[in-house]
Amino acid sequence: MSIRIRPYQEADRPFLRTLYLAARKATFTWLDQSEWALEDFDRSVIGEKVIVAEREGKIVGFASILLHDNFLHNLFIDPEAQGQGVGSHLIGIVEQNFTRTGSLKCLVKNQKAVSFYLKRGWETVSTGDSSTGEYYLFHFRLKR
Repeated sequence: MSIRIRPYQEADRPFLRTLYLAARKATFTWLDQSEWALEDFDRSVIGEKVIVAEREGKIVGFASILLHDNFLHNLFIDPEAQGQGVGSHLIGIVEQNFTRTGSLKCLVKNQKAVSFYLKRGWETVSTGDSSTGEYYLFHFRLKR
């Protein structure tokens, strides 16, 4: 089953709203989820380049990037498709979009994602605190 990465289309919005909410609920179990809504996706990707992963015509994940900052803001995979290479395909395209060192923030408690980024060669450069908890700041250095 091959994974296809393509640009976001407005017709993707309804499904990506659902995927974003479901993936967050499945991942961030320690956070208060009572106020989360489908519209959170809309606010989360404003001004960002969004790419979509499909397998057999079904959307299975997405990533959003602040291109001018070389910052990966979102990388979410359908909970049923996690561990099947979708994230690796998406992050590979994200890394190709960087024009200099890329960065992202990942909550410390999200150990599955932390492991994923470390295995991909991302480096932890600092920690910080946010309203959702302590996070790592990761950098991805371009290989020239």
